[in-house]
Amino acid sequence: MSGRSTRILIPLALATVVVMAAPAQSQWDSYERMTAESLRSALARVSGAPAQLTGKNFSNLDLQGVDFRGANLSSSVFNGARLMHARLDRTNLTVSFLERADLSHASLQGAMLFSVQLAGGTLQHANLSGARLIGDLRRTDLSGANLTRVNAAADMKNQSMGLMNTLMVNAKAVGADFSNSDFSRANFSFADLSGARMHRTQLMRADLSGATLAGADLTEANLQDAEIIDTDFSKANLTGADFTGATFRGVRGLDTAITTGARGLPP
Repeated sequence: MSGRSTRILIPLALATVVVMAAPAQSQWDSYERMTAESLRSALARVSGAPAQLTGKNFSNLDLQGVDFRGANLSSSVFNGARLMHARLDRTNLTVSFLERADLSHASLQGAMLFSVQLAGGTLQHANLSGARLIGDLRRTDLSGANLTRVNAAADMKNQSMGLMNTLMVNAKAVGADFSNSDFSRANFSFADLSGARMHRTQLMRADLSGATLAGADLTEANLQDAEIIDTDFSKANLTGADFTGATFRGVRGLDTAITTGARGLPP
């Protein structure tokens, strides 16, 4: 990874982007390096108050099943770490790096994942219910994940560097559950959302260009003003979904979808 490399967080229709520079590998040296043993010792010493583990480097460590609940892990580095079945509920992972990390079956309920870097990570069957999520999830595998009640909507207040939203380009979320979540303005372009459950999901102004939603359930989802270009809705359930103001081009599979009560679909 070069010092000039970037992490693009939020491309918008008006070409407004927020770019977050990722430190070069040598720059991780400025983060305190911890071993799995020193981490467990630090967690064991905490009594009552949340563990303060900001600015630490946990890259490539085997941290399977570690209980981080409530810890402050902001600005820390978990690139390539093995976090399967880890307990990260209510943790603060603001501006943390988890690129290529494996969080399969991990629990991140109620976690703060603001400006997080998860590109290339694995979150198969992870539980992110109730989390706050803004960040780079390009090529992330969220298959079977629980994303219910997640607030992943664009940050309408922090606009000094451009409007921040969630980037899920080329992500895989087969069979994931996004029900009752807010992914307004998220970028799902070329994502595989086959069989995903999106009951009452807020997708206002989301970009679904090139995405696959074959067999997905979008009952009563809100897709107002969404970008729906070359999107596959084969055998999807669009009952009661609202597409008012959405842009449609090259859409596939609508003839096989359930569209009862849907609004704003092309004729």
